[in-house]
Amino acid sequence: MKLFKYIFWVAGAGLILTGCSKSLEKINRNPNEAETVQPDYLLTNGIKANVDTYWGTDASMETSTLYVQYWAKIQYTDPDKYIPAATSIQTVWNNFYAQGIKDFTTLAQLGDSLHNPNYKAVALIMRSWIFQTLTDLYGDVPYSQAGDIEKYPTPKYDAQKDVYTGILAELKTAVGLISPADNPISGDILYNGDLTKWKKFANSLRLRIALRISDREFATAKVVFDEIGADDAGLIASNAQNAQLIYQASPNQNPVSKNRETRSDYRISKSIVDKLRSFNDPRLSIYAALPRDTNVIIGVTNGLPTDSASRLGLYKTSDVGAAFTINTAPAVLFNYAELLFIKAEAAQRGLLSGDAADLYAQAVTASLKQYGISDAAVSAYLLQPGVVYNSANYKQSIGEQKWLALFGDGLEGFAEWRRLDYPVLTPAYQGNLGGKIPFRLTYPSGEQALNAVSYKAAIVNQGADQLITPLWFDVQQ
Repeated sequence: MKLFKYIFWVAGAGLILTGCSKSLEKINRNPNEAETVQPDYLLTNGIKANVDTYWGTDASMETSTLYVQYWAKIQYTDPDKYIPAATSIQTVWNNFYAQGIKDFTTLAQLGDSLHNPNYKAVALIMRSWIFQTLTDLYGDVPYSQAGDIEKYPTPKYDAQKDVYTGILAELKTAVGLISPADNPISGDILYNGDLTKWKKFANSLRLRIALRISDREFATAKVVFDEIGADDAGLIASNAQNAQLIYQASPNQNPVSKNRETRSDYRISKSIVDKLRSFNDPRLSIYAALPRDTNVIIGVTNGLPTDSASRLGLYKTSDVGAAFTINTAPAVLFNYAELLFIKAEAAQRGLLSGDAADLYAQAVTASLKQYGISDAAVSAYLLQPGVVYNSANYKQSIGEQKWLALFGDGLEGFAEWRRLDYPVLTPAYQGNLGGKIPFRLTYPSGEQALNAVSYKAAIVNQGADQLITPLWFDVQQ
């Protein structure tokens, strides 16, 4: 009898505890919070958050935009001397993995469960764009085991070659999934639900990545160009089709505009001002603002000592132009000019049929027209000796003009400068790397502490975890 009483007591206690648990669940449930993820909300937030990171302080303003000498600093000059803040390196990594890879992995899964392949396709495209950015910056990164922290709390680092070839395959899959005629998507603040434009963006990304690996994997790159390189209907074909996020008024303004609300420590670099002047380039007055006190466009030398930079004051040198600093300035992820430069180089190198010089001229024209330059000014610009295409040194011709066309997009400009070795840039005046310019970001300290085994394996494969360690795609001359 005592045993039965004990069993009944335990069973009764269990029922009470179960009831309490269910009651607590009801009490703790937020009636105003969705318990299932909505794909449109996830897509909107995923695009906004990750484009903010891409064009924001840590990935762009404090690192890549300085390294490729689009911008310079007149205050807090350590980053301009190649001494990046550990928080910047960690923030880029954390944001892209936690807000990017995780969100778009979830969206791809939702696309399957909701039987809407277009959501999955867009998720794969954005995921691939983020992975491309991560490997461009760091080299070997978690890829095949990323996005599933429950299964892989300490994901392995994949070799950069495998990351690039993996995302080439994912982008091809995404293109095959897109069906513009049915299964509409919502929450698309990049292309407003135009799935044909998403397809063009994906194919254009495939060509970008194919060209990036072409010095190492020419045959692999050739397969991609053979498949889609001549299909103009499947590629970005005008400035109206640029992949870009158009920002709104505060608090949804461009990150550069938001930065200018509280800071005034960035200026346009003397390097790009000098190059624009040497070409009589009509983009100079668009890329640079007139200083209040001098009323003459003046760029700043990268890597000045703090005291020398401070003495320049706030009103004697040029900030970046309004086209990049107003609230609604677009954050460009891929522009038409870049696509044409890719095709020009591919034609020059035998990856694609076509006239390299003509494609190059089209690329320069597209960049100038992106900023409203007149036809007459474009024609005059193309006739200048320094601008005319030089097939004997195509890397210089394409490298310099592509650098100019990518102005503001520090991450892509930085990657292409490393690959092409043009323009020739003078290292920061008081640089911290013995006369060298960074080739990458170092891994964040959090990885060394929390994912030490994978981190150490990456170092063995890639080389020392230093700013001056070249990445796999960057073949040194």
